[in-house]
Amino acid sequence: MILNTYDFDAAKKAAPAEEGPRQYYFIEQARAVLRERFEAMVDSGEAMERYGSSLLGQLQAEGKYGTFHIETFGCQMNSRDSEKLAGVLDQAGYKEVDGEDADFVLYNTCTVRDNANQKVYGRLGYLNTLKKRRSGMMIALCGCMMQEPSVIEKIKKSYPFVDLIFGTHNIFKLAELLCGKLMKGGRMTVDIWEGTDAIVEELPVDRKYSFKSGVNIMFGCNNFCSYCIVPYVRGRERSRRPEDIIDEIRRLVADGVVEVMLLGQNVNSYGKNLEQPVSFAQLLRQVNEIEGLERIRFMTSHPKDLSDELIEAMRDCKKVCTHLHLPVQSGSSRILKIMNRHYTKESYLELVDKIRAAIPDISLTTDIIVGFPGETEEDFEETMDVVRRVRYDSAFTFIYSKRTGTPAAAMEQVPEQVVKERFDRLLREVQEISAQVCGRDEKTVQKVLVESLDDHKEGYVTGRMSNNTTVHFPGDESLIGRISDVYLEEAKGFYYMGRPV
Repeated sequence: MILNTYDFDAAKKAAPAEEGPRQYYFIEQARAVLRERFEAMVDSGEAMERYGSSLLGQLQAEGKYGTFHIETFGCQMNSRDSEKLAGVLDQAGYKEVDGEDADFVLYNTCTVRDNANQKVYGRLGYLNTLKKRRSGMMIALCGCMMQEPSVIEKIKKSYPFVDLIFGTHNIFKLAELLCGKLMKGGRMTVDIWEGTDAIVEELPVDRKYSFKSGVNIMFGCNNFCSYCIVPYVRGRERSRRPEDIIDEIRRLVADGVVEVMLLGQNVNSYGKNLEQPVSFAQLLRQVNEIEGLERIRFMTSHPKDLSDELIEAMRDCKKVCTHLHLPVQSGSSRILKIMNRHYTKESYLELVDKIRAAIPDISLTTDIIVGFPGETEEDFEETMDVVRRVRYDSAFTFIYSKRTGTPAAAMEQVPEQVVKERFDRLLREVQEISAQVCGRDEKTVQKVLVESLDDHKEGYVTGRMSNNTTVHFPGDESLIGRISDVYLEEAKGFYYMGRPV
């Protein structure tokens, strides 16, 4: 039953206890409130002033009662979370728009590096300006950054115009939190959980792509690398049941998805906390059997947990893409120990050799941190040595970012000028090697999943090979979401120009 008054306490009493049905119940409650307010705006003429005739017509035609915008900061886990948040808002009666001039604006935040925090603070000032001229606008913040107590205190003090704050552990609660704000209004609502064991299945998802999708297989992290704040904001590892993962992927395939990305902070440790433990390798083999699925990707893989069993599964499962992201972070065994990474330079290189022996055409990418506290020139040269020996297809290179609350933040920092010089040297080396490595498939025919129209060349489309390399070739919109055979005519360093065959 939909309540006809804005009585949130009564709504909570009537809501189901189980989280899945409970959130669908609040979605309907929010939709009813939004519809009532929207119709009043239409009757008063305010809706025409706010949306203009074109957008107002779209809203009425689609049965929507307001607009929303989600800005996502951070990793693919955050991107997948944003798709779930968008699904909830869509079903609650909002229409997604490109800009932040919307009725409901949500920032899904990242806190891996301090500049991510600063970017959010900078954008909040702009939102305040929008809110002053848009009556009833709501601003919400969620994600990893919100799990830091110091952040919450700063927002309360400096950005009191924010309406709603929630964290990583209770994103499934958006409908209930939104309903509370719509019905009760009032001052800033802060709902932060320190942790959770809950995994809520089957909530709405609004996918960015029709033909590919991320699929969470686990949440949280148990590794506690000394530079990383993720375990503190994402919580301990908890894995989804394999049958739930398989069911989700089957539904996605039935809806047109041909490629999935299995997501976790460390997918290699999947399944260890299940009542009946299942390894990631076993899960991969199960996913590989799903009829209609064409490609399987996964990230992120921690080197310390990459087993022989997983290498064999990657070799045997033909749908698993020939691309592995294997973060090394540093080539110095001394630094790796201080980082709490639980492997050495030598064991990492042995692992790379083992992977390439089993899968000769594998594409390897990595993450590297430059300027970790205490890093000497000798330590840095060890990293350069790993780069030269592994010859990565590409590498995400980062200058160390001090994160308050992590052990590394209290260590002696490397001078900024030294770090920048090392970073520039590393970047040049990585780019030179990548340009050489990425040209190895020139003059061959490869299968390419077309993802979009080419941004830079009319009459062309852009897609990715199994090894994740980008390819541009002649085509039109009808090819998007399809796997095409493409002859790679010319390597351009980090991508190919090709033609369909």
